[in-house]
Amino acid sequence: MLISKLGEFGLIERFNKRIKLDASVVRGSGDDCAVLAFNKNQFQLFTCDMIVEGVDFMAKTDPYLVGRKAIAVSISDIASCAGTPRHCVVSLGLPRKSKVAFVDRLVSGMLDMARKYKINIVGGDLSRADKLVIDVSMLGIVEKKKLALRNQAKIGDIIFVTGSLGGSIRGKHLKFSPRLKEARQLTKRFKLHAMIDISDGLTQDLGHILEQSKVGAVIYENLIPVSRDARDIKEALYMGEDFELLFTLSRADAKKLLRDRSGTYKPIGEIVERIYGLELVNKHSGKKILKIKGYQHFK
Repeated sequence: MLISKLGEFGLIERFNKRIKLDASVVRGSGDDCAVLAFNKNQFQLFTCDMIVEGVDFMAKTDPYLVGRKAIAVSISDIASCAGTPRHCVVSLGLPRKSKVAFVDRLVSGMLDMARKYKINIVGGDLSRADKLVIDVSMLGIVEKKKLALRNQAKIGDIIFVTGSLGGSIRGKHLKFSPRLKEARQLTKRFKLHAMIDISDGLTQDLGHILEQSKVGAVIYENLIPVSRDARDIKEALYMGEDFELLFTLSRADAKKLLRDRSGTYKPIGEIVERIYGLELVNKHSGKKILKIKGYQHFK
């Protein structure tokens, strides 16, 4: 059987069945970060992200923006667990004919992003490759009481997103700012029930929350904040690479959050019983069941 038949998530599940964990692991595969025992009041967060030429950026993309993105996607993972990034290592696969000036600019993008978010780049690895490949492994910390995962969404919760969705491939995916500050502010004020960052599309990432929390959801087309770069609602639902936060919290806390006048936090629906699946109410009040899909490798 080819991995294209199994698919990205089928392959991950195949790996997970073979992996055994010890008591130092609080949460393994299945969230944006692994959660590890650390000290009395904090957990350690551990994540890694690989970006590949021709998949996550093009050969002609400004290398500064490529380096920036390589660090930013891992920061977004830490943010989605409500943590603070601290340290990372970077592995580079470089074509043999890469120019030194190209690599200097690539590294400048990484260093500027790391400096902005006070992250220490503490090492890494170099290898020859046919195309540019960058893999970042990042450590962070989070207070135990503030940890946000995907598996605690509750019936009656209101679903929120930050920012706007869709059309990211037209520029935002290289220039986005991880929602680290917003995640930390939210957890200072509220008990978030579930959170994830939108990397593979709204429906697919919301689907991860629904699956792990064993619930369903209703979202409203007229509430979904469609980016000016998106061509239609489908891109907001399925395109991905937005790196916005998607989270749920109680109705009482949602009312408090809605008093925020910044426009950052937008309600798009509510959590319902699992039997309803994922339902979209369109602008004419018609309803349809949405297929949970988005970007997947190997498809």
